[in-house]
Amino acid sequence: MTQTIDTQNDHHFQSNKINVNQDFAGAVLKGLSSKKKSIPSRYLYDAKGSVLFEEITELEEYYPTRTEIKLLEENTRDMVGQFPEGAVLVEFGSGSSRKTEILLRTLPHLKAYIPVDVSPTALDDAKARLTKKFPDLRIAPIVANFMEPFALPDWCADAPKIGFFPGSTIGNFKPSEAIGLLEYFAQDLGCSSRLILGVDLKKDEDRLVAAYDDREGVTAEFNLNVLTRVNRELDGTFDVSGFRHVARYNENEGRMEMHLESRKDQSVEILGRRFDFKKGESLHTENSYKYSVQEFHDIGDRAGWENLATWTDEESLFSVHLMTPACN
Repeated sequence: MTQTIDTQNDHHFQSNKINVNQDFAGAVLKGLSSKKKSIPSRYLYDAKGSVLFEEITELEEYYPTRTEIKLLEENTRDMVGQFPEGAVLVEFGSGSSRKTEILLRTLPHLKAYIPVDVSPTALDDAKARLTKKFPDLRIAPIVANFMEPFALPDWCADAPKIGFFPGSTIGNFKPSEAIGLLEYFAQDLGCSSRLILGVDLKKDEDRLVAAYDDREGVTAEFNLNVLTRVNRELDGTFDVSGFRHVARYNENEGRMEMHLESRKDQSVEILGRRFDFKKGESLHTENSYKYSVQEFHDIGDRAGWENLATWTDEESLFSVHLMTPACN
């Protein structure tokens, strides 16, 4: 593990060495070699994918972002009211850090904000924007894969930690994986920490499908963009027009799924390797598990977290949870 930090301005703390292209190549080759072809959802978020996702969050059909933001705006003081001065806010998979501003406005005595993301560009952009709005706040980005344990800077070792994991990103993981991820978070944050986490709730299937297959086609473009990324970064030969976006609810698994369905029999080369697709064959690109409040409490319990409070909107579309490690 390599660690570097600019002690003058906390530009980047490199917590674990990442070679995105190598990781991407390995994941794509492995996924396309499987009987049921897949590409992990984290690779949907290249520069264009991230822009498209921001567009998705503004769509009428996509309720999660605006519902979570409203819950945070209405309840943040209750969430953070007993947090001690000198705490450090750690955000996992921070991206644009858009929702973080809601917490930062309510936490004027933070020691620091530590956004964690695999994208240095996203971290740089977020730091530049937030520094203008919170000039007295220490912002110390970490380039890391939050799905694995990583090291926080030594200077915050003794500070109480507040974890932030919004957006129902936890739903992209199988329940067993979500438990493992929450266990990692407990290791990273420590026994005296708190975690604020967003979770999408189970609801009418039609509403779920509409949120993942909007009328304007933005989600379809977002999903198909991963094929363009493969072509660009891995010398791929995908005919993007030869695939179509499909979103469906898997009731047995309790999850929304996104797929790219082949419109024809075709072959694709990636890094010199050939992969065949039959007409109608699916390339699975994302899962998004939905939970009842109690189901997620059970997930937290199994991961060693105690739920302190839960907030939901009037329609029970979304939930925000405040948790603490059970070792506390």
